[in-house]
Amino acid sequence: MALLLVRWAAALFLAFAAGKLMTKMKMPAILGWLLGGMVLGPHGLSFLPQRLMDMELYKTVICWMQVSFGLMLGTELVWRQIRKYGKALIITTLTQSLGTFALVSIAFLIVFLAAGIPAYLAFAFGGIALATAPAPALSISREFHTRGPVTDTLLPMAVLDDIVGIAVFFTVNSCIAHIVSGGSVSVALIPVMIFLPIAVGVFFGLISGRILGRESGKRGTLVVLLTGITSVMLLGLLLNQLLFRKITLNYMLMGVSYSAVFSNMMTDEQLQQLTDWFHPVLGISLLTAIVDLGAPLDYHLIFGAGLYTVVYIVARGAGKYLGARCGAAGTHMPATVQNYLGLTLLPHSGVSLVFTGIICATLSASRPDLAQIVKGTIAAAAVINEIIAVIAAKKGFELAGEMGADT
Repeated sequence: MALLLVRWAAALFLAFAAGKLMTKMKMPAILGWLLGGMVLGPHGLSFLPQRLMDMELYKTVICWMQVSFGLMLGTELVWRQIRKYGKALIITTLTQSLGTFALVSIAFLIVFLAAGIPAYLAFAFGGIALATAPAPALSISREFHTRGPVTDTLLPMAVLDDIVGIAVFFTVNSCIAHIVSGGSVSVALIPVMIFLPIAVGVFFGLISGRILGRESGKRGTLVVLLTGITSVMLLGLLLNQLLFRKITLNYMLMGVSYSAVFSNMMTDEQLQQLTDWFHPVLGISLLTAIVDLGAPLDYHLIFGAGLYTVVYIVARGAGKYLGARCGAAGTHMPATVQNYLGLTLLPHSGVSLVFTGIICATLSASRPDLAQIVKGTIAAAAVINEIIAVIAAKKGFELAGEMGADT
């Protein structure tokens, strides 16, 4: 076990170095972390072997890291700052999420009808496609110190998008399960999966908010935050073991709701100081989470990508971009949001792989052939899309004129 932990530490160091190399090439460090995870993971050099990634300690640390970067997303949900975009934010989230679901579903419906594949499988791809992975966007935003309407819209939208994604995907999964007579998550559990993580975060957020209101020192603040993150994660693990077997609660959503509560109990000056102090912890959390995101991706699949993979990437990209553009234009959001927000919404590998595992489990009992189509398509798409998405997200911030001075 000790040797495996040393290899994990070495893999993180090498991925960090790859990130530094990417910055020398004027590319986001996250691209180096992602590629580093792919090359060092089970399908590459195996610095991160599958037996390490299957260890409970590894999974627990990753859950902690997810709560940690969720905490930084939650600091963007300060009501006094986002209320100017409140209605527009919700509408645009729905147009780009549901628009992506519709466009991907329709594209695969056409392809599958021509190929004689059951039409319901098209909606599985639509359900997988609509969610956005917030960690890449947060990493790029922090690295390049982005500021402006696109940044202000993207970070809270990533949180709302996750909630919409959970609701739509598990509804689709339950409907498909009824058709193929496999196991699934009950539709009645969908609200629980959304609101239980939020409730866990809110509970600890209220406690931390009261303590932080009286704490002004760096050490004390960090102790409160680290204790809060750990408490949120541990309660999440406990509830997950007690209530769910086939799925897992959203730890990032726990972190978001945790910090959103105490962030709204602080002044802007206090919150800025807190985020500055927490920045080193965030950097480690993002590095660990992104390497974990890249490790399961088999880069060899790039060479075997077929028609379904191309359809998925193109339809999802078009859905995100056009959905965001239409929603932003319809609600009269700034022109930069209308033109470039969609480019920052493309990353989603972590979410897609989780959803793929669930839908494949639903299909495998009676239609293993369909499960293989989903698994192969998304596995290849995850590799290709994530590389394109990171580059596109950086370009979106750049075209919007929101890159910081030190880039």
